[in-house]
Amino acid sequence: MSTAERSGNPSRPDPLVRTGLSAAPDPMSDRFAALARRLLGVRAAVVALTGITRQVFPGASGLDRRETPLAHTLPAYAVADARTDQLLAGHPVIEELSAGGYAGVPLTGADGEILGAMCVIDTVAREWTADELGLLAELAAACSESLRLRIATRSASRREHNTRARERAADAAADRSRLLLRASVALANTATVTDVVEAVQDLVTGTLNPDYVGVSLLDATGQIDLRAGDTLAAPIADHWRHYPSTARTPSAVAAATGVPVLLPDLEAVAAHVPDAAATFEEMGWQAGASVPLPGPDGPIGALTFVWKQPYSLDEAEQAVLAALAGYVAQALRRAEYLYSREQVAELLQQAMLSDLPEAEPYELAARYEPAARGEHVGGDWYDAVRVDAGRLALVVGDVTGHDMHAAARMGQLRSMLRAYLVDRHEPPSALLRRLDNAMQILGGHTPATALLAYVDRDGDGHRLQWANAGHPTPLLIEKDGTVTQLTGRDILLGVLRRTPRSNHSRRLPPGATLLIYTDGLIETRTDPIDDRKRQLREALSGLAGAPLPDLLNEILARFAGHDHEDDVALLALRCPGEPDTVGRPVSVNQASRRPPPDREPTTSGNR
Repeated sequence: MSTAERSGNPSRPDPLVRTGLSAAPDPMSDRFAALARRLLGVRAAVVALTGITRQVFPGASGLDRRETPLAHTLPAYAVADARTDQLLAGHPVIEELSAGGYAGVPLTGADGEILGAMCVIDTVAREWTADELGLLAELAAACSESLRLRIATRSASRREHNTRARERAADAAADRSRLLLRASVALANTATVTDVVEAVQDLVTGTLNPDYVGVSLLDATGQIDLRAGDTLAAPIADHWRHYPSTARTPSAVAAATGVPVLLPDLEAVAAHVPDAAATFEEMGWQAGASVPLPGPDGPIGALTFVWKQPYSLDEAEQAVLAALAGYVAQALRRAEYLYSREQVAELLQQAMLSDLPEAEPYELAARYEPAARGEHVGGDWYDAVRVDAGRLALVVGDVTGHDMHAAARMGQLRSMLRAYLVDRHEPPSALLRRLDNAMQILGGHTPATALLAYVDRDGDGHRLQWANAGHPTPLLIEKDGTVTQLTGRDILLGVLRRTPRSNHSRRLPPGATLLIYTDGLIETRTDPIDDRKRQLREALSGLAGAPLPDLLNEILARFAGHDHEDDVALLALRCPGEPDTVGRPVSVNQASRRPPPDREPTTSGNR
């Protein structure tokens, strides 16, 4: 913003007068500020309007101040560190927030005049990426459209001399403003293209009252994809589901030219979009409008409305559609980003959860279910390693969190523990202690739980030896349905250095099933944990004879459900039904030992 524009020049139209906004909070402007703050991950964001004598913040998020003198106008440019910038150094907002990174993008009127700026402020120095500045520019463009709508509505209202007409215009403007406010809220909560389409259809019902709302997108090959065909007759939807962008339809023309297509009657339809004329006639439509969906490199598609009666959009309604198209385009881009992120996250999780090894004479099965909310990836993991011919290692762990960071940390711990299993022939407690020390020395103090167990041949039977670092107690299900908790637990990993850890041991009865799980299976925000544990034991008792995959599927269905709050990992092992020494591999150091009598778990310390 130039010095002349920031000076008290009375000849410059005052944006505060034109928009009717002031230092008082404005819901629409506050919503834009909150969106900018959340999407860019900054300390504060403001919608600033520069008046003749002052600058006000009708929209603010993360900042209590709502006004500054004109001499302290927030500028429209980006700097990595505002404290070293000649204009921003000493600025009251910068000092109040102890700000570092700063970026501002102009807010403009219909003729390109500067109304103010959309600004984001961080508490640390920050090099802004092109994508971040592009996203801020898109938000500023949508906010500018909203301000233009305000200005157009106020100007139209002033031109109305008839009181009744003024009231009707004000009511219509209020409806349109409420529509945009609802749109900013509804579209901000969408995560998929389907969510966006459904939100738009719900938003315009009762306001613009179209007979049909269509969302069409340009694909990578330049074709038009109809994403809102569910409400159309099947033959019509199939005909327009995928077609060349060179077709003369409202959506294709708007997407190709970047200019709104206004069709007040059938004569305009025949003249401008003849390829759609037959569909208009078949569906009984008589008017339409299609506005381009803006993207960083040109339109990404079009938003189309049709009516069953002739309909001419006034300037205010055109502004509403343009602003709504901006919201929709932003929501679609976010949906595409979230989808790509989920795909990457799922591939990462699949890569980290290796296939189970050949476990003869045992049966092995495992399941992993990410949290129903978030990035569908997390810090829970399971693993099984055939250490030698007679020994099988089982691992289940849980790093705090269920996002990409937790998954990355989980991958590090899992890899380190795998290396120890292969390289170190030590008891479980010793290996968990090594892992704990490595976490402390190498940094990254994210707490984690883990249970490491060895299953060995023990004469003509089998023995379990395990160490538990803060993990849920594993369960042993015998063939008759008896369920036993394998107690004994030490402090979780990543808390204290050189923590003593203990080994525990138990003989496994023929046909018994061992279940190791993470806390997402039993912990909820509403149910007492002891009740959930009891319910799990009761369910397992009734599934003692079920095939191992069926047992895990049933437990997941009963306890994880469709909206579970945390990740869930399950690992189950089943022993042979009868003693089987003939023809089965046994570990060398246990082949000649007589099996000790069955007893309760024993414990030995590893220090």
